[in-house]
Amino acid sequence: MMNRRKFLTGTASAAAAFADTGSGSSSGSGEVVQDTRSAIDFRFAPPSWQATYCFPDDPFKSMIGDRGELRYGLPNRAATVPQPPPVTVEFSAQGVDPDNVMLQRLEAPGIPIFHTRIERPEAILELTTFATNTPGEGRVDNTIFEIRPRIKRMVHAFPLVRLRTKREVFPGKPGELAVVRLDGETKPIFFAADTVLLKKNESALGTTILMKDGTATAERPLRSFFRFPQEGQGLERIQDGLANPARVLEEARNYWQSWLPFEGRTSWSIPGRYGEFLVACARNIQQARERREGKLVFQVGPTVYRGLFVVDGNFLLEAARYLGYENGVREGLETTWARQDSAGGVFALAGKEHWKDTGIAIFTLVRQCELSQDWRLFDQMRPAVLRAVGFLENLRNKAHLENSANGRYGLLPRGYGDGGLGGVRSEFTNTVWVLAGLKALVEAAARRRMPGFEKADTLYRELRTAFFSAAAQEMRRHPAGFDYLPMLMKEDPDWNAPDMERLPPQCGQWALSHAIYPGRVFEKDHAIVKGHIALMQACTQEDIPAETGWIHREGAWNYNAAFVAHAYLWAGVTDWARLTFHGFLNHACPLYCWWEEQPFRGSMQSGFVGDMPHNWASAECILYLRHMLALEDGQDLRLLNGVHDFELAAREPYLLAASPTRFGTLDLALEPLDRKRGWRLNIQRGHGPDPASASLPLFLGSRYKLSAVAGAQWRQQGASVLIDPSAKTWTATWEG
Repeated sequence: MMNRRKFLTGTASAAAAFADTGSGSSSGSGEVVQDTRSAIDFRFAPPSWQATYCFPDDPFKSMIGDRGELRYGLPNRAATVPQPPPVTVEFSAQGVDPDNVMLQRLEAPGIPIFHTRIERPEAILELTTFATNTPGEGRVDNTIFEIRPRIKRMVHAFPLVRLRTKREVFPGKPGELAVVRLDGETKPIFFAADTVLLKKNESALGTTILMKDGTATAERPLRSFFRFPQEGQGLERIQDGLANPARVLEEARNYWQSWLPFEGRTSWSIPGRYGEFLVACARNIQQARERREGKLVFQVGPTVYRGLFVVDGNFLLEAARYLGYENGVREGLETTWARQDSAGGVFALAGKEHWKDTGIAIFTLVRQCELSQDWRLFDQMRPAVLRAVGFLENLRNKAHLENSANGRYGLLPRGYGDGGLGGVRSEFTNTVWVLAGLKALVEAAARRRMPGFEKADTLYRELRTAFFSAAAQEMRRHPAGFDYLPMLMKEDPDWNAPDMERLPPQCGQWALSHAIYPGRVFEKDHAIVKGHIALMQACTQEDIPAETGWIHREGAWNYNAAFVAHAYLWAGVTDWARLTFHGFLNHACPLYCWWEEQPFRGSMQSGFVGDMPHNWASAECILYLRHMLALEDGQDLRLLNGVHDFELAAREPYLLAASPTRFGTLDLALEPLDRKRGWRLNIQRGHGPDPASASLPLFLGSRYKLSAVAGAQWRQQGASVLIDPSAKTWTATWEG
């Protein structure tokens, strides 16, 4: 088992005590004593994990497990649940003592070269795993396996490789270079250098291939080099690299050291753990991405979610835009809309009753045109958008023929809720997301004075009126004493199930989080928003909302926490936003990636849900980091709403260059003043429409008060400062 205490040695592990502001404690002198690493320490990491070490857009999604094992044969298409890999390759040594994995780390968040340290009483086993794609060689996975003495001056050891597979393993002849094949394969699964095969043993644990023994010292470890050709290459193509592992490793390191998480003019600089997650999440997204039928697809994950999902794609494409991937985003949009059928509906891997996908596709197109300041694609796709609106109108009319609450209320038909709500049911998730899509469309049409969207406007208003009427009748009382809107309607039979079989009330609330933000279907003080916030707070465990997804008892839907953190941030509940976002980060594994869902610590549940790395999670991390600095609230631009004492503690700058907004690109630099006197914010906004308002917090953290704004008129309004929205370049200063 991974010993997390050993892994986290040297990293503070302060308890998550965010009762008031979530910003840490202060000494009597006013100095913040919580540093930028203390609250983000992977304290809720899953007990096991996997990560990718392949290249961006790589068709070979190479995976490593938490014990340093390589995982092969995982599905290259979407599936429903995680499956054990058909082939795993484990590295160990002969002996009576078990392997104890003490550490697994990346070289850096942007360098997926993995180091796994395994300890025995007498020896240390170290694995270095990485991918290469050298001209002439082709795509190869690589593991350098070294054994060193732990206590004595030297140790004698027999390295071994164990293959867990149902297929027969053919390791070649004893005494020769290890060349291992599986039955039915003409090409080898791996070659090994600096060792030769001694013998093969079969057992219930798999096929063990024992390698030539040797003596190891600290200065001269016993080393083996294993190469796994991904394109079926023979020995002749990879033999030169097989003889020189140090050179091959340096080639991989050089590639990743020159890799950038951003493209074009866009760049970020974020300090501490935030910055580490930003870079790692950009890498995760690129590694899962793939070119299919000539176009880039921003895939959710490398295994069971290796494909296009419309709702996940909305957030992946927005994160990609924030990273500057303009060409990839356009291809991603085209890929999404290529899924439109003859009736006008847009569907992907979530299925035909996921009616919301059509509304989400509309929302995504409008949002991306706003961010790019380029509406040519929208104009080109106008007929497709109008067909989508017609499809939604026909759906609503179809619902009238159903003998269901949906039809009686005038909503979309019964549908697939997702996010913990299985089957076709009387539910709200499809309607609330479609409302968000139609709202985005009709508002954009009004701003741009585009004729021809009158039916969309009528459908939006009718569906909105019907929804609010239905919601008023479907609100429920929570045992904690507040009213909330469940996503399942009262006629659903689940409400009559025994307590332990009934879905928790927070299950399926994900779409309502999205309708709150970014959908902005409600005003901030609406009863539905207040009920949703109260419900999410009431169910919080391990600093995130609990039991909101498919694990209905004692489980965490990890990136759902980021949905809720966004709703908190938009609604002005910033202490809960920070707590929940940090809880989300702390549910990542130490390799900076997430399972979709995992059991809570100490839970009697054991299953995981979804993919890992799950890149909707990666996208949500990127989005929150941008939005805590610059949040577009409809036609209002809110700056630094997520910045408090925690973000200021390291006194390091936050920088955004050419960050896209619906008001044009934004250059933002928040930098500390000398001698800890305060902070200065420099803003420059590029070409684009002016916001209706631009605002700042009057107090930056608990210590610094706004003292001056240069380059723009301003006025105080309560705890905020309103800046002249027409100003393109200005500076604000806080002192304390």
